[in-house]
Amino acid sequence: MINLTLNNGVSMPALGLGVFQTPPAETTDAVTTALELGYRHVDTAAAYGNEREVGEGIRRSGLDRDEVFIETKVWISDYGYDETLHAFEKSTAKLGVEQLDLLILHQPLSSAFDKTIAAYRALETLLADGRVRAIGVSNFMVKHLIDLQQASTVMPAVNQIESHPYFSQREVRTANADLGILTQAWSPIGGITSYRGDHSTSTFTDPVILGIGEQHGKSAAQVMLRWHLQLGHSVIPKSVRSERIAENLDVFDFELTADQLDAIAALDTGSRGGPDPDSITLETFGMPIPEA
Repeated sequence: MINLTLNNGVSMPALGLGVFQTPPAETTDAVTTALELGYRHVDTAAAYGNEREVGEGIRRSGLDRDEVFIETKVWISDYGYDETLHAFEKSTAKLGVEQLDLLILHQPLSSAFDKTIAAYRALETLLADGRVRAIGVSNFMVKHLIDLQQASTVMPAVNQIESHPYFSQREVRTANADLGILTQAWSPIGGITSYRGDHSTSTFTDPVILGIGEQHGKSAAQVMLRWHLQLGHSVIPKSVRSERIAENLDVFDFELTADQLDAIAALDTGSRGGPDPDSITLETFGMPIPEA
């Protein structure tokens, strides 16, 4: 496993298990399986509704708390200084831990960015108090990063964004790098391309990616994860199938050539699979996050 060093010196496993859209009933087993296979990083979110099950999976693994990097996110309904402090309490209670390794804001909430700033200031307080080891953001575009930088004192350690060969977000990744922020890819293997749009094209069936995989004896998913890792990204592929969870971890024994990296980069369509971050508003996406 490769570890990445965040801008505040905290070490984070580069590859983790994502649990977006993983039903609570399947989450505990997926987390336990991943940790048994060698994963040491789990990414969840308050809005996923499965933090409690993630915590149970970690406990069932038998690993000590400090052996597992736990990352979760604050949903927009809990933005605001006091509200975000309480969101931390809800998440830690559900996870069954006292400290989080990484806590990030789930969306920029452009329509009420003052609430976003207040929420981020709460993250800064939690960081200063030692209740979180690192803080960050998710789905922040360049303009959001600039506005946040002007209103805060701690640079985000991570910006988690949609990034895969069909939508790599080079501009945002470049801004992240310039600011010392680690790019973390959600949907890193382009799973979103297989269930959004007209399904006519998918990263999993792309002939370029499959051809590179054949040269290395690897699957399309493994090629894409390796592409991210060689770019210096963090990746959090999601699966509930033990064979896929194992396959996604088996990406540290080969290396893509410069030509192969370029060929994958050339697949970028510029088309986003997920929602435009500016379309996320409290009116359309707000929902109460239950108490622990």
